[in-house]
Amino acid sequence: MAIKCYENLTTEIKKLFKLDTKNTSYVMAVVDEEMFLGHVYYGALLNDYHLGHILRTGEIPFVPSKNNRDRGAFLDTFPMEYPAHGLGDYREDCISIETESGNTGLSLQFVSAEIISGKPALSGLPATFSGNASSDGSVSCGDKEDCSSLEIICEDSSTGLRAALLYTVFEDCDVITRSVRVINGGEKAFYLKRVFSACLDMDNKDFEVVSLHGGWARERQLQRVPVSHGKFSVESLRGESSHQDHPFAALVTKGTGQEQGEVYAMHFVYSGNFKISVQNDQFDQVRMVMGIHPEDFKWQLKPGEEFQAPEAVLVYSGEGLGRMTRTFHDFYRKHLIRGIYKDKKRPILINNWEATYFDFNTEKLIGIAREASRLGIEMLVMDDGWFGKRNNDDCALGDWTVNEEKLPGGLKYLADEINKLGMKFGIWLEPEMISPDSDLYRAHPDWAIAIPGREGTLSRHQYVLDLTREDVLEHTWESISKVLQSANIEYVKWDMNRQLTDIGSAILPAERMGELYHRYVLGVYELQRRLTEQFPNVLLENCSGGGGRFDPGMLYYSPQIWCSDDTDAIERLKIQEGTALIYPLSTMGAHVSDCPNHILGRTVPFETRGHVALSGTFGYELDVTKISGEERDMIPEQTAMYHKYNDLVREGDYYRIASYRENHYFDCCGVVKKDKKEALFTFVQVLGRPNYHSRKICFKGLAPEKYYRIEGEDGVYTGDVLMKAGYLVQNLTGDFKSRLIHIVETEEANG
Repeated sequence: MAIKCYENLTTEIKKLFKLDTKNTSYVMAVVDEEMFLGHVYYGALLNDYHLGHILRTGEIPFVPSKNNRDRGAFLDTFPMEYPAHGLGDYREDCISIETESGNTGLSLQFVSAEIISGKPALSGLPATFSGNASSDGSVSCGDKEDCSSLEIICEDSSTGLRAALLYTVFEDCDVITRSVRVINGGEKAFYLKRVFSACLDMDNKDFEVVSLHGGWARERQLQRVPVSHGKFSVESLRGESSHQDHPFAALVTKGTGQEQGEVYAMHFVYSGNFKISVQNDQFDQVRMVMGIHPEDFKWQLKPGEEFQAPEAVLVYSGEGLGRMTRTFHDFYRKHLIRGIYKDKKRPILINNWEATYFDFNTEKLIGIAREASRLGIEMLVMDDGWFGKRNNDDCALGDWTVNEEKLPGGLKYLADEINKLGMKFGIWLEPEMISPDSDLYRAHPDWAIAIPGREGTLSRHQYVLDLTREDVLEHTWESISKVLQSANIEYVKWDMNRQLTDIGSAILPAERMGELYHRYVLGVYELQRRLTEQFPNVLLENCSGGGGRFDPGMLYYSPQIWCSDDTDAIERLKIQEGTALIYPLSTMGAHVSDCPNHILGRTVPFETRGHVALSGTFGYELDVTKISGEERDMIPEQTAMYHKYNDLVREGDYYRIASYRENHYFDCCGVVKKDKKEALFTFVQVLGRPNYHSRKICFKGLAPEKYYRIEGEDGVYTGDVLMKAGYLVQNLTGDFKSRLIHIVETEEANG
């Protein structure tokens, strides 16, 4: 059994809960007569449960029942499982309220626990699920015995607040998820001012923090800093998870690499404001917390009402970052991604954005599609500019009616013509936004998020629709569904090109204004829930100015997300490395784009652009009617390459061999089939080197005893040789060159 409860182990230890996956253990204990819930252990699998001594309850300060004069010292040092605010724990807390009288203190005591088969859904929120998703995206099917859950109820007797702490153990996946549901069980309303979803308290092991930072066109750049005294935080206050920071952090022991070292990772299944804080205290104890950002958050809970916080995914690895990566990949592929494209190849698409920008019409699009179809491309996606009077990015957002001056006959005629070419048809939408220069804004200026009496802050000459309002949400959904019903649309790129400011709503009362950020995210989730349920055959790709909302919350609704607006293949090496640290390759929207690159002006060989895009969903972002004949002739080879390797790329185990980010010269990563019979590694020589020998590459993930051939070469090697002694990659002539190394098992041995 994955979850076990032991009672009255010592005088101080009243209960002990042990949660086991196949390789990890997570342990909590209830101590003292006051029933404090403490964090005991998280790490490699333990066979024993006698762990009470880890809590140091016999040391000074004693538990309050034995030494109430030093209660404050106990609260300030005890490793709390879910720390509360204001009564003596001065470290970063997880929950804070404000009562009608203005008081803020809380003390949570254990009340009860229940073990549940499977995993309850989280109301209104995306979350991981038990079993496996069906082809229509529903998650009610599957084997619910592949996980079990523990719900612990803690209560503050003074206010009646109850915190239901939910832990789900995905035993075979080596993952534990956490979430919190707050219930007002008292007789008076209070404001929830902070509610984090997870906390880890442990002794410092000379930790470093791995996180992902960035900006537009350079998302998810890896960062690693030592844990020092004080606080380190990763956070977003932009109304989305953001380009700048990512809702992920990992504590790693010094010297941790791809194959060695301990990793304690948290990832937040949420698409709005978040905060991750790592604090090293006076006793060299580290606390890491994760949840909704408390700034500008204030949620009113009346008696009997509940608030459901989002989910955090916890992964422990004792075998370095590589093991953590593969754990996240397998877990998300099985327990987060849904829909008909969950486990199958996506169509190769061509997007017209960098080909035409706003300057297109039906004839031009059909011309691109006709040539693309001949080359093996399977879908045309029409990007921004097809609706209202949208001839530039200063107007018409919200006016989701076809511009028939550009597209005579509307979407149906265009889609039908594209279908006649044997291609699928998709469109771009930005449903959350409204332009001041739009018919919708002129009719409903109060539908934009704004502070009354203050001129709104424009970004990309647009405002954000107030999706906390039912009338706005319903109008937005009617607009989306009407478009999708009007033609055979099989793909939607859902964009969001600005972040939230001017947080105010025309209808939320003053006491509810602090709920706007979170209610907005719930509105987005509701729209995407309707889209995926009512149009289950549509392939949804989320986007936010590129990768500004690439997070697990979005991944629950769309099996892929546009990785970055920066399509330069060399910059993509760093962006895709950071993304692949936690996300399966199948989730990363990646295209072969035009050169010189439209953002950087860099020219990269067409072959290299194809190899880099292969480590993602693969598609094109250019005008195939205008590129050189040499490049055009390479497209059928690349589409064949995609069909040959995509199953392996989508399903295989990911291994990082070398990082251009670290060595500045070359990059190498790859995927290995689960049965170890096949592998594909992508080698990119970023900068050539004069007067150098070949590079020695030591592959990973192969079976040591198996025999392998390198496709296109003579010779047979054991996996042991390829991984330990290595393989020689000859220097390529020039910069930005690449090659694929396809390794296949063979029965034949050398000699």
